[in-house]
Amino acid sequence: MAGKVTFFDTNLSFPSNRNTQGFQSASPDTSRFVPQSKSHHELDGSAQAQDQISRCYEKLRSLRPSDSATLKTELNLLFDQLISENYSSSNHDNIHPEVVCEMLMQASRLVPLSQEHLFIKLCQVIHQLLNQLQVIVDEHTLDVLVSYCSRALRTCSSWTHPDVLLALSSLVYGNGSKCQRHLPELLGLSGFLVSYGDPVQPDIELRRSAVHCIANLCLSVPGQPYLEEPYKGVCYGILLRTLQSPKPPDVEDIVFCSLLQSALKGMQYFLNGGKWKAIPNQDLGTLLAVLKRFMFYGLPGISVEMPQVLYPAPLPQYETVSAAKPEPSQDSAVQKKNAGSQQNKKRKSRGKGKKAGAEGKRDAEEGEGDEVKSAGGGVDQSAWSLGSQSSSVTSASGVTPQLYPSWKKGSSDSEFSDPEGGMQSKLRLYQARVRQSALQCFLAVVKCVEKRILYGYWSSFVPDAPGIGGPPPLTLLTIALKDPSPKVRAGSLQVLSALLEGSRQFLSTAEDTSAPRQAFTPFSATLAASVRELHRGLLLALVAESSCQTLTQVLKCLAHLVSNVPYNRLRPGLLSPLWKQIRPYIRHRDVNVRVSCLTLFGALVSTQAPLPEIQLLLQQPGSTSALNTPGVRTPQELSHNWRRPGTSSPGGAVEGGPEGPCWLLQLCVSLVTQPREEPYSDSDAGGSSGASLEPSPVRLEALQVLAHLVKGYFSLAQTSLLELGQLSARCLAEQEPSVQLHGAKLLEELGTGIIQQYRADANTPQSAKLVPVCQVVQFWSDVLSGPLISALQNEQHPTLQTSACDTISSILPQAFSQLPDKTQVLCITLLLGLTYSENSLVKSAAVRALGVYILFPCLREDVMFVADTANAILTALDDRSPNVRAKAAWSLGNLTDTLIVNMQSVGLEFQEEFSDMLLLNMLRSATKASGDKDRVKSNAVRALGNLLHFLQPVHLGKPVFEQPLQEAMTALIETVRGDATMKVRWNACYALGNTFRNRSLPLGSAVWSKEAYSALSYVVTSCKNFKVRIKSAAALSVPSTRDSYGDVHQFAEVWQALAQALEHSEDTEDFLEYRYCASLRSQLCRALLHLLSLCQPEDLPALRSSLSDQSRPVLQDLLVRYLGDKDVALVAGVDGLAGEEAVDHAAPEDGLMLLNETLTRLKGPLEETALDRSEDLKTVLSFLEDVVRNFEEIKESDCNDSSLQLSKSP
Repeated sequence: MAGKVTFFDTNLSFPSNRNTQGFQSASPDTSRFVPQSKSHHELDGSAQAQDQISRCYEKLRSLRPSDSATLKTELNLLFDQLISENYSSSNHDNIHPEVVCEMLMQASRLVPLSQEHLFIKLCQVIHQLLNQLQVIVDEHTLDVLVSYCSRALRTCSSWTHPDVLLALSSLVYGNGSKCQRHLPELLGLSGFLVSYGDPVQPDIELRRSAVHCIANLCLSVPGQPYLEEPYKGVCYGILLRTLQSPKPPDVEDIVFCSLLQSALKGMQYFLNGGKWKAIPNQDLGTLLAVLKRFMFYGLPGISVEMPQVLYPAPLPQYETVSAAKPEPSQDSAVQKKNAGSQQNKKRKSRGKGKKAGAEGKRDAEEGEGDEVKSAGGGVDQSAWSLGSQSSSVTSASGVTPQLYPSWKKGSSDSEFSDPEGGMQSKLRLYQARVRQSALQCFLAVVKCVEKRILYGYWSSFVPDAPGIGGPPPLTLLTIALKDPSPKVRAGSLQVLSALLEGSRQFLSTAEDTSAPRQAFTPFSATLAASVRELHRGLLLALVAESSCQTLTQVLKCLAHLVSNVPYNRLRPGLLSPLWKQIRPYIRHRDVNVRVSCLTLFGALVSTQAPLPEIQLLLQQPGSTSALNTPGVRTPQELSHNWRRPGTSSPGGAVEGGPEGPCWLLQLCVSLVTQPREEPYSDSDAGGSSGASLEPSPVRLEALQVLAHLVKGYFSLAQTSLLELGQLSARCLAEQEPSVQLHGAKLLEELGTGIIQQYRADANTPQSAKLVPVCQVVQFWSDVLSGPLISALQNEQHPTLQTSACDTISSILPQAFSQLPDKTQVLCITLLLGLTYSENSLVKSAAVRALGVYILFPCLREDVMFVADTANAILTALDDRSPNVRAKAAWSLGNLTDTLIVNMQSVGLEFQEEFSDMLLLNMLRSATKASGDKDRVKSNAVRALGNLLHFLQPVHLGKPVFEQPLQEAMTALIETVRGDATMKVRWNACYALGNTFRNRSLPLGSAVWSKEAYSALSYVVTSCKNFKVRIKSAAALSVPSTRDSYGDVHQFAEVWQALAQALEHSEDTEDFLEYRYCASLRSQLCRALLHLLSLCQPEDLPALRSSLSDQSRPVLQDLLVRYLGDKDVALVAGVDGLAGEEAVDHAAPEDGLMLLNETLTRLKGPLEETALDRSEDLKTVLSFLEDVVRNFEEIKESDCNDSSLQLSKSP
């Protein structure tokens, strides 16, 4: 079916979704935005256009094919009427695409190919109607008209072919995948488009039309298959050769620019079709070299001689910047210009050849004046001479001669005499479009090529030195600083932002904290220099830019840079100049600039928080006069307000300044709550809760900055805790859902910050600066008595309910216990009720919140609350949503952790009150969940281990528990042996070890016992992940009695598995696992010593067999090393279980004690009972004595060395 589209506009910023690049599909009845000032005019024009289309359609339907002169006359008149109408100036949504398609098909039936002049008019009608009405033809119309045009290319005269190709390009636009039947004729070995689009084609108009047609064939439509091979490769080859071929000497510059723009647009469509695949005929380096060449095409003052291919290299590659030839159209003309000619300064050339602008119809024409005139005017040129006040934007000599933007130096490009100026301004416009198209194409490359491949070309597009004393490096920053077109500058910044996005891993190697090396420069230093140059260049662009759209892109690019740079590995001082420069833009007249500025502040306070440099900047006193004045002001006007006298330091630190409320916090609060002083600009889009408040985007971004600030620098925000609580309550009370969500998020961050302070393992000592519990209680009392409870009950906004659940789960446990009883009951009741919500997001958030509450000391001993929570969690475990089941499994794991804690602290009282039937249901549900997806299984097996540990003899004596126990053990064993993720298998090994702690279980005699030991023995010797091996070895060392290990064969299997694992503990194919080698050896030695302490006479033969072969010296050496290692680094547990894992291990000193006890036992009564096994006993005793003796010798040698060193010291 035919449909309407909104065509891609080259003048606008790049769309965020590259999959819909080129057009956005819309149905015929889709309402379009109509500005109020033009709506009536456009509706009248639309009605007239519809009437004319209808009349012409009816007239064409009444005609019949014939050779009469009357028919030719009538067709000529009809076509002239259709061509003369300008449909693009009115709203045409009421013109049905089906009518247009049927009318064109009828016209093709009436016009024979022999009547070439009439046929050319029809081609022009096809192009104009489809283009201006923005219609994509249906498949039947496409087939008929493409066949019609193909026949014309075969039979008609060559002078008609450019117009035929123009009509063909309009037909195939967005229909490339539907042209399969015609592709051999168009793109085959001797296809029309292949021959006409070849660079050797002498007719430039024919070549340009063919390239434009190929570009439209490459356009992909969302939801439809892309152009298939080999035709896809044919298109790429033609487009690339077109871009690589030089301009023919007899071709006008403007015509050649139009050809280049079509080729670049086609390459962009090609790249948008899918991920880049490296094949022989598609070399990335060749394409990037071409794009880099055209990124500087026609840029005043720069002539580029680029290599044919760019190669992945850590250093900049060879490129020549030739001296620009004198252009009388620019500087010389300006010098000859007298004062009387200034009245012609703004005149523009509107003239345009029909062929030169035909293809551009698909890409709506941009305003010429916007491209050719200077983009300056808003920032005084003196902003470039900041001197010592801004070291980041000046060179060592105090000037920046190379990166001074050329568009800020001289007067407008349009200062010419009338005919000369018109052509030059038009040429500048077309050259700017080429540069913009090249940047759009480069952005498509960034989107479709893997970043790890693209970063090999980093040095070709990002500078690492300012280039003082020589030509500036030709990089994206050069365009951002020197291009006269604000849209091209914005395009280069968007490409740079896309490169920086997700570059954290690549930039993490940058480092310049150490002293510089003289012999060579490591890549880390080169990358650090590149980062510093990015900061310097973007600050230059920030100071000089006056176009609001481009200024927004500068700030966004800086935000991407700040988010990915490892500032902790770089010398401090990069962020202080940036912080100073962006502060005035918070009150910029344009709302998008203000939002981008706040986004940058959010990136600054969230990156690697807390950074000492940012913490000092946050503590600096704010400049109220600068921040309360609407409109941007120059850095010079603000420099005297930035730092008060006597408070600045080279690194941006504050010396001797009094600590007060954080100025950024106060600013964001005022942006959210205070009315704005005056309207800023027409771009203040988006409503707000009050007519006089800041626009919603500004308020939302301010709330996000507050959330980042609280998360990263809570110590600075805690003084305003109650004020921020009131702000969040105010946001929750508003009607706009987005403001409510951000208010709830801020509350959650505040609660999380308080909890982090009270954790015993906090990274920084905060004991003296903790928020008092009484203040926390007051904070949550105020919050819970406000609109937060209403948000929890707001079923019309489930996302808000979800966020509110997360918020009340962040209450400090010590404060929750001091809240009024009715408040506690209210929170619990609401959460229990929300677990039965129909919305999966709400249900999962409520289940997770209960999983947090179950760990509260004041609630975990309440049997009724535990039972209610367990029932809610078990219900959620059967939910259809995987996310709900995952959260329920996590909460079940927490609940079973509580059972173990209560078993140890409360004792039998809690166990007797807890329902046996509920315990049985929990066991069955956890067993069932252990067969779910890995994200559910991970916590389900953890819960199984806790439940099996919790079972008491009274439970095990009931027949109803027998089968669930067997099924639970089978589930754990299968998980340990299975192919689940390493985290799941780690938790399964931990669960088995937890199960072995229950002495009531028939460990050693049960059927599942042998399978459990076999599974752990298999994992400890064969698993590739060392953390899983460590946990399996820990589980094998848990049983405290010899009977728990079963018969002699079972004990021997465990011993041999541990011995083999220790012998091969350094064998791994993954280099990352080597960091766990020491921990693995330590745990294996501990397990072997544990088994030795329990062995009986009947076990000695198995021990002797493993100690009498070639593995004996290896085991002996490793045990000696274990006993002498005082810094055994044990691996922390998964899911925060490091504390519980600590009980699995013992210090090496305990191992020596255990070894001595074992020797005493073997030499004592056990020796008397093992007379018939004297050889076995002697071998084991000899091995243990050698271990002890070697350890003592090493210890004595170390003591002697220490004494010798002390005696030699002065």
